[in-house]
Amino acid sequence: MKFPSPIGVDLTRPDGAEKVRGQACYVADVEVADAWVGAAVRSDVAHGRLAGLDRDPSFDFTRVVIALPEDIPGDNVQALIVDDQPILATDHVRHVGEAIALVAAPDPVTLAAAIAALRPRIDPLAAELDFEAAPDTLAELTIEKGDVDAAMAEANVTVNGEYRTDSQEQLYLETQGMIAWPPDEEGVVTVKGSLQCPHYVQKALTRMLARPPERCRVVQLATGGGFGGKEDYPSVLACQAALLAIKAGRPIRIIYDRHEDLQVTPKRHPSCVRHETGVTADGRLHAMDIDVVLDGGAYTTLSPVVLSRALIHAAGAYRCDHVRIRGRVAATNHVPFGAFRGFGAPQTCFAIERQMDRVARELGLHPCVFREQNALRVGDRTATGQLLDDSCATDEVFAQIKTATAIDTWPWGAPKRVDERRVRGRGLSFFFHGAGFTGSGEERLKGRVHATLLDNGKVRIAAGSTEIGQGTRAMFTAIAAATLGTTPEDIEIEQADTARVPDSGPTVASRTCMIVGGCVVRACEDLLARLGASTEEAFRERARAFVAAGGDARATATYSSPPGLTWDDANYRGDAYPTYGWAADVAEVEVDLDTFEVTVTDFWSVVDIGKAIQPMLVRGQIEGGSLQAIGFAHREVVTQRDGRFLEDRLATSIIPTMLDAPPMHVDLVEKPFRHGPFGAKGVGELPMDGGAPAVVSAIEDALGVSVDRLPATPERLLEAFLAAHRVEAS
Repeated sequence: MKFPSPIGVDLTRPDGAEKVRGQACYVADVEVADAWVGAAVRSDVAHGRLAGLDRDPSFDFTRVVIALPEDIPGDNVQALIVDDQPILATDHVRHVGEAIALVAAPDPVTLAAAIAALRPRIDPLAAELDFEAAPDTLAELTIEKGDVDAAMAEANVTVNGEYRTDSQEQLYLETQGMIAWPPDEEGVVTVKGSLQCPHYVQKALTRMLARPPERCRVVQLATGGGFGGKEDYPSVLACQAALLAIKAGRPIRIIYDRHEDLQVTPKRHPSCVRHETGVTADGRLHAMDIDVVLDGGAYTTLSPVVLSRALIHAAGAYRCDHVRIRGRVAATNHVPFGAFRGFGAPQTCFAIERQMDRVARELGLHPCVFREQNALRVGDRTATGQLLDDSCATDEVFAQIKTATAIDTWPWGAPKRVDERRVRGRGLSFFFHGAGFTGSGEERLKGRVHATLLDNGKVRIAAGSTEIGQGTRAMFTAIAAATLGTTPEDIEIEQADTARVPDSGPTVASRTCMIVGGCVVRACEDLLARLGASTEEAFRERARAFVAAGGDARATATYSSPPGLTWDDANYRGDAYPTYGWAADVAEVEVDLDTFEVTVTDFWSVVDIGKAIQPMLVRGQIEGGSLQAIGFAHREVVTQRDGRFLEDRLATSIIPTMLDAPPMHVDLVEKPFRHGPFGAKGVGELPMDGGAPAVVSAIEDALGVSVDRLPATPERLLEAFLAAHRVEAS
């Protein structure tokens, strides 16, 4: 007996009801008997020599527990990509807010008093805060294709541009939080909290505690958003809480308030991107020479993978035979920057799309026409030399965005007044985004999924992929039910707990649906094969009988790359991703000529995601990501002074609300990827890439001035407008 496939049908989210009713258990909801609270003693300078830690004699330190670097049983290293970040600083501090010591106390009042009574002695040193001039490098990379120097000399026209983006705060609804328990009778240290990647946290605990993985248990609780901000930083908090729990011999809670969260957690890397573009007389891209510099902050964290993705996407979704992309991440004394939706691609996508507008203007071509004639298509090769196959939706995306907006006939650059005070403009962006880890990353990881038949005939899916609001549980349910030919009610999704689920890899990089979902398909296919040929009997009855007869009820699927993919890690050449998602955005804005305030009045997005497993969730991802991109474009300000974030509270850390959201028109293109589950590709990162350049292009269309830095605040627009008109007047 087969049931209708749930693929393409919107299911009720398994986690939806408890969240709507306020019954979901977040870290702040967990009541733990005898738990103390913990916090860090932090540096108040950006760079200095740590001379000691003084104790105020008026405070009774027997009331609290203090953990210092010498209390760490394993390595004083925050395990991630590079071993350059200590869990607790020893001889030097390298950014404001760096942890120097940890304190646990029975209540928040005592904790605050103890923190105030511990005074680090720091001899200040000169701080490096200008990433463009910083001499030290955390990561660097070069991508080369063809002969750029010769091709640039052959070009009929060359165009130069320089583009900058400031940082951006994830501002997840739930702040960072962890609870740690000391070793139980079996020697297992348990940490529960708000996180994206449980096995990342387990790796960090294993290194710090000098314990095997099976004695470091990590459990994800309901998580109120992540956007990359809960990829690496939960490891920091978990290590701190676990260290205090072991020393105190009791559970420890560390849950940030919003002020602390904004002060010390990673944000999007600021960037500077320089372009030189050579084109032929007929408007074909002939050569691109691109330099990318990112501010990495004080430690490496995730900067190498952010740089990697930034550079692979730096030439955009465009055909060009001669490309050179050089990039580096500068070491500064800022709080370390980290992952945020798109991680690197939004910065370089902004730059290439602004450069495409500039080149089109130089050639006297409409921006849409210029983009369409230079866009990558099936049979073309990307900057890394990857040959594009049939899952390339360029023509479909352009056709639909033109139908929806008539952007190809929009009088770009002509005055368009709404009234005496306001002008209107429209802007376009065209972009792609690789799904999954870069290059050989997925092969090295070899993510795994379990599918297990239960006594009651249901199937439990176990994977390390987490639900952080994007709909993972509903998506896995639909994939498993469709593969098994049963109903969604027959599927259970295991909680992300390292003691119960295999390592399927982190919930990042638009990989959960395509990569891990593909493993779910293969594990379920294995179970079906064990059950034998299909009969009229319902799946649950067949499964129950199989388990009762002692059949092998667990199937494990391990990721394997599609055949034919090749990647050269040393030279960064070949198939960077199994496939790409493709999209185009159009934004319409109105600009107030008195205040230079920008209002995004309409927004269209046409997106190819292969196959929408759950269409409502896909649209939600696109709308949410696009709104974040709109905020990145003109509203969200993140500034530093002396290494300290100035926007360190909700009153000053401003993001778009629902009242600021324009009407969102989302059209889905389904160009299936033959190796994805039911044809699906990734979607989570893609909508972050195109919104900002589309909005800024629309601002330029409205005002007639070049806008080359994000966010395009009223102050910056006024400055650009006055500068342009001073030039005209002269």
